[in-house]
Amino acid sequence: MPLSDIDRILLDRCLARESRAWREFVDRFLGLVVHVINHTCQARSVRLAPADVEDVISEVFLTIVNEDFAVLRRFRGEACLSAYLTVIARRVVVRELLRRKVTATLTDFLDDPSRALDRTAGPEERLTNRDEVLRLLDRLDGSEADVVRMYHLEGKTYHEISAKMGMPENSVGPTLSRARAKMRRGGEPVRQGN
Repeated sequence: MPLSDIDRILLDRCLARESRAWREFVDRFLGLVVHVINHTCQARSVRLAPADVEDVISEVFLTIVNEDFAVLRRFRGEACLSAYLTVIARRVVVRELLRRKVTATLTDFLDDPSRALDRTAGPEERLTNRDEVLRLLDRLDGSEADVVRMYHLEGKTYHEISAKMGMPENSVGPTLSRARAKMRRGGEPVRQGN
Protein backbone atom coordinates (compact mmCIF):
# COMPACT_ATOMS: atom_id res chain seq x y z
CA MET A 1 0.00 0.00 0.00
CA PRO A 2 1.50 3.35 -1.01
CA LEU A 3 1.89 6.38 1.22
CA SER A 4 -1.47 8.07 1.73
CA ASP A 5 -1.91 11.78 1.04
CA ILE A 6 -2.83 12.41 4.69
CA ASP A 7 0.36 10.75 5.93
CA ARG A 8 2.50 12.44 3.26
CA ILE A 9 1.19 15.88 4.28
CA LEU A 10 1.63 15.13 7.99
CA LEU A 11 5.15 13.83 7.36
CA ASP A 12 6.07 16.94 5.36
CA ARG A 13 4.66 19.18 8.09
CA CYS A 14 6.69 17.38 10.78
CA LEU A 15 9.89 17.61 8.78
CA ALA A 16 9.22 21.33 8.21
CA ARG A 17 8.62 21.66 11.98
CA GLU A 18 5.23 23.25 11.51
CA SER A 19 3.30 24.23 14.59
CA ARG A 20 1.21 21.36 16.04
CA ALA A 21 2.45 18.89 13.39
CA TRP A 22 4.34 16.74 15.91
CA ARG A 23 1.33 16.65 18.26
CA GLU A 24 -0.87 15.50 15.37
CA PHE A 25 1.73 12.90 14.41
CA VAL A 26 1.82 11.51 17.96
CA ASP A 27 -2.00 11.52 18.16
CA ARG A 28 -2.22 9.67 14.84
CA PHE A 29 0.36 6.98 15.62
CA LEU A 30 0.19 6.55 19.40
CA GLY A 31 -2.30 3.68 19.11
CA LEU A 32 -0.04 1.93 16.62
CA VAL A 33 2.96 2.24 18.95
CA VAL A 34 0.97 0.89 21.91
CA HIS A 35 -0.23 -2.02 19.76
CA VAL A 36 3.35 -2.84 18.69
CA ILE A 37 4.50 -2.77 22.32
CA ASN A 38 1.67 -5.06 23.45
CA HIS A 39 2.12 -7.44 20.53
CA THR A 40 5.90 -7.64 20.94
CA CYS A 41 5.60 -8.23 24.68
CA GLN A 42 2.97 -10.91 24.11
CA ALA A 43 5.12 -12.61 21.46
CA ARG A 44 8.01 -12.69 23.93
CA SER A 45 5.74 -13.69 26.82
CA VAL A 46 6.53 -10.56 28.81
CA ARG A 47 4.26 -8.25 30.73
CA LEU A 48 5.40 -4.70 31.45
CA ALA A 49 4.10 -2.52 34.25
CA PRO A 50 2.10 0.51 32.99
CA ALA A 51 4.94 2.90 33.87
CA ASP A 52 7.36 0.77 31.82
CA VAL A 53 4.96 0.80 28.86
CA GLU A 54 4.93 4.61 29.03
CA ASP A 55 8.75 4.63 29.12
CA VAL A 56 8.92 2.42 26.02
CA ILE A 57 6.38 4.63 24.21
CA SER A 58 8.61 7.60 24.98
CA GLU A 59 11.66 5.74 23.66
CA VAL A 60 9.88 5.00 20.38
CA PHE A 61 8.94 8.63 19.83
CA LEU A 62 12.37 9.85 20.95
CA THR A 63 13.92 7.55 18.37
CA ILE A 64 11.71 9.16 15.72
CA VAL A 65 12.68 12.74 16.65
CA ASN A 66 16.39 12.06 17.27
CA GLU A 67 18.87 13.79 14.97
CA ASP A 68 16.25 16.11 13.49
CA PHE A 69 13.76 13.37 12.58
CA ALA A 70 16.43 11.22 10.89
CA VAL A 71 14.13 8.18 10.97
CA LEU A 72 11.40 10.07 9.13
CA ARG A 73 13.88 11.62 6.69
CA ARG A 74 15.04 8.10 5.70
CA PHE A 75 11.47 7.07 4.88
CA ARG A 76 11.24 6.71 1.09
CA GLY A 77 7.46 6.69 0.83
CA GLU A 78 7.37 3.40 -1.07
CA ALA A 79 5.07 1.83 1.54
CA CYS A 80 2.53 3.18 3.97
CA LEU A 81 3.94 5.19 6.86
CA SER A 82 2.27 2.99 9.47
CA ALA A 83 4.09 -0.11 8.18
CA TYR A 84 7.41 1.74 8.34
CA LEU A 85 6.69 3.00 11.85
CA THR A 86 5.69 -0.51 12.95
CA VAL A 87 9.16 -1.80 12.02
CA ILE A 88 10.85 1.12 13.78
CA ALA A 89 8.70 0.71 16.90
CA ARG A 90 9.27 -3.05 17.07
CA ARG A 91 13.05 -2.59 16.90
CA VAL A 92 12.93 -0.04 19.72
CA VAL A 93 10.65 -2.25 21.84
CA VAL A 94 12.90 -5.31 21.43
CA ARG A 95 15.97 -3.21 22.23
CA GLU A 96 14.28 -1.83 25.35
CA LEU A 97 13.14 -5.27 26.52
CA LEU A 98 16.65 -6.61 26.14
CA ARG A 99 18.15 -3.54 27.80
CA ARG A 100 15.80 -3.93 30.74
CA LYS A 101 16.51 -7.67 30.78
CA VAL A 102 12.81 -8.41 30.90
CA THR A 103 12.33 -12.14 30.61
CA ALA A 104 9.45 -14.34 31.50
CA THR A 105 9.90 -17.49 33.50
CA LEU A 106 8.49 -20.85 32.58
CA THR A 107 6.75 -21.31 35.90
CA ASP A 108 4.41 -18.49 34.90
CA PHE A 109 3.32 -20.46 31.84
CA LEU A 110 2.64 -23.83 33.33
CA ASP A 111 -0.83 -22.89 34.52
CA ASP A 112 -1.63 -19.98 32.21
CA PRO A 113 0.55 -19.19 29.17
CA SER A 114 -0.86 -15.65 28.99
CA ARG A 115 0.70 -14.77 32.38
CA ALA A 116 4.21 -13.51 32.87
CA LEU A 117 6.12 -11.86 35.67
CA ASP A 118 6.50 -8.16 35.26
CA ARG A 119 9.82 -6.59 36.08
CA THR A 120 8.62 -5.45 39.51
CA ALA A 121 9.58 -8.84 40.98
CA GLY A 122 12.41 -8.55 43.45
CA PRO A 123 15.82 -10.12 42.81
CA GLU A 124 15.15 -12.95 45.26
CA GLU A 125 11.89 -13.84 43.52
CA ARG A 126 13.56 -13.76 40.10
CA LEU A 127 16.42 -15.93 41.34
CA THR A 128 14.01 -18.44 42.83
CA ASN A 129 11.99 -18.50 39.61
CA ARG A 130 15.12 -18.93 37.52
CA ASP A 131 16.19 -21.83 39.75
CA GLU A 132 12.74 -23.36 39.31
CA VAL A 133 12.96 -22.94 35.53
CA LEU A 134 16.36 -24.61 35.47
CA ARG A 135 15.05 -27.47 37.61
CA LEU A 136 12.10 -27.93 35.24
CA LEU A 137 14.41 -27.83 32.22
CA ASP A 138 16.23 -30.90 33.56
CA ARG A 139 13.03 -32.86 32.87
CA LEU A 140 13.16 -32.18 29.13
CA ASP A 141 15.24 -33.82 26.44
CA GLY A 142 18.13 -31.83 24.99
CA SER A 143 16.50 -30.11 22.02
CA GLU A 144 13.30 -29.23 23.89
CA ALA A 145 15.30 -27.86 26.80
CA ASP A 146 17.45 -25.81 24.41
CA VAL A 147 14.41 -24.32 22.68
CA VAL A 148 12.72 -23.50 26.01
CA ARG A 149 15.92 -22.00 27.41
CA MET A 150 16.50 -19.83 24.35
CA TYR A 151 12.90 -18.59 24.22
CA HIS A 152 12.13 -18.04 27.89
CA LEU A 153 15.50 -17.32 29.46
CA GLU A 154 17.42 -15.72 26.62
CA GLY A 155 14.47 -13.92 24.98
CA LYS A 156 15.25 -15.20 21.49
CA THR A 157 12.62 -15.01 18.75
CA TYR A 158 11.28 -18.03 16.86
CA HIS A 159 13.41 -16.98 13.89
CA GLU A 160 16.59 -16.85 15.98
CA ILE A 161 15.83 -20.22 17.57
CA SER A 162 15.12 -21.74 14.18
CA ALA A 163 18.46 -20.57 12.81
CA LYS A 164 20.43 -21.71 15.85
CA MET A 165 18.70 -25.11 16.19
CA GLY A 166 18.45 -25.84 12.45
CA MET A 167 14.72 -26.48 12.70
CA PRO A 168 11.88 -24.96 10.68
CA GLU A 169 10.59 -21.75 12.27
CA ASN A 170 7.04 -23.14 12.36
CA SER A 171 8.27 -26.03 14.53
CA VAL A 172 9.43 -23.80 17.39
CA GLY A 173 5.93 -23.08 18.74
CA PRO A 174 4.84 -26.73 18.80
CA THR A 175 8.13 -27.70 20.47
CA LEU A 176 7.51 -25.10 23.18
CA SER A 177 3.94 -26.35 23.65
CA ARG A 178 5.06 -29.98 24.00
CA ALA A 179 7.74 -28.97 26.50
CA ARG A 180 5.28 -26.96 28.58
CA ALA A 181 2.84 -29.89 28.59
CA LYS A 182 5.58 -32.24 29.84
CA MET A 183 6.53 -29.80 32.55
CA ARG A 184 2.88 -29.33 33.57
CA ARG A 185 2.40 -33.04 34.13
CA GLY A 186 5.64 -33.40 36.05
CA GLY A 187 7.90 -33.96 33.10
CA GLU A 188 9.30 -37.15 31.74
CA PRO A 189 12.72 -38.43 32.66
CA VAL A 190 15.54 -37.30 30.43
CA ARG A 191 16.28 -40.08 27.97
CA GLN A 192 19.94 -40.91 27.65
CA GLY A 193 21.33 -42.08 24.32
CA ASN A 194 18.23 -41.24 22.19
